[in-house]
Amino acid sequence: MGNRVTRGDFEWVYTEQPHTQRRKEILAKYPEIKTLMGPDPHLKWIVSGMVFTQLLACYLVKDLSWKWIFFWAYAFGGCINHSLTLAIHDISHNVAFGNKQARWNRWFAIFANLPVGVPYSASFKKYHIDHHRYLGGDSLDVDIPTDFEGWFFCTPLRKLLWLFLQPLFYSLRPLYVNPKAITRMEILNALVQFSIDLIIYYLWGLKPVIYLIAGTILCLGFHPISGHFIAEHYMFLKGYETYSYYGPLNWLTFNVGYHMEHHDFPSIPGCRLPMVKKIAAEYYDNLPHHQSWIRVLWDFVFDDTLGPYSRVKRLCKLAKES
Repeated sequence: MGNRVTRGDFEWVYTEQPHTQRRKEILAKYPEIKTLMGPDPHLKWIVSGMVFTQLLACYLVKDLSWKWIFFWAYAFGGCINHSLTLAIHDISHNVAFGNKQARWNRWFAIFANLPVGVPYSASFKKYHIDHHRYLGGDSLDVDIPTDFEGWFFCTPLRKLLWLFLQPLFYSLRPLYVNPKAITRMEILNALVQFSIDLIIYYLWGLKPVIYLIAGTILCLGFHPISGHFIAEHYMFLKGYETYSYYGPLNWLTFNVGYHMEHHDFPSIPGCRLPMVKKIAAEYYDNLPHHQSWIRVLWDFVFDDTLGPYSRVKRLCKLAKES
């Protein structure tokens, strides 16, 4: 993996991210992979069904007791909301309507955001581009924990707390690490989101609004599906900074588990990433990968060698804007 120097407790590397070179090699050997790029015609219908399912759930939970509100938020609604955040992840790569309809993708992401309860999609898009372009980039990739997170959340109990607080850190970390000007689309995202929240409150009261927001917070925190946050880029084996997961939870998460394949080909929608692995099997079969997101969470909490510091970092030069 090239020359390595220890700085702090992150794994600092002075090589390019591996995905760029692997992408070139795979495309040279298997040019047919280019045919997998482009929009997923089914995504808009699947996401719309999930949004309307959550709106129906808002009506159904309006008279439940608070304990059942939180139960169903964690066991059902939050799973849908987490899945919708991963749909928004796919949509941020323009796979709902294609690159020629970028504006439609932005607006559809705002629609997919509605059950999440808080505005998310526009800000995610703004920072996710950097995550791909500057993977592990110091002060550029806000997916990397801060030094405080690495230093403080270093014991099993503290790491467990950190997992519960993941939604908070993912929301606030960009403002500290790489603050950017608020965009017009973020303002529109917030206006639409809070308007829908108020309409739901007016129609059915506070409980459905809490059901949506609590589900988002709970299921983006300590939840089996949230294992993907740790599985994707935390360094379980020295020298490897991206990992895939090929288990059944991919069915609920738009194949986000195929993460090596996604970083190699971010313009290929999640539904086609298994085909990438099948075509270029020799590039992926021998790379380390995860079998269980639950096991990932267990190991992260109880393995003393793992923690928020278990990330690869590199210095990146800002690319010139076109």
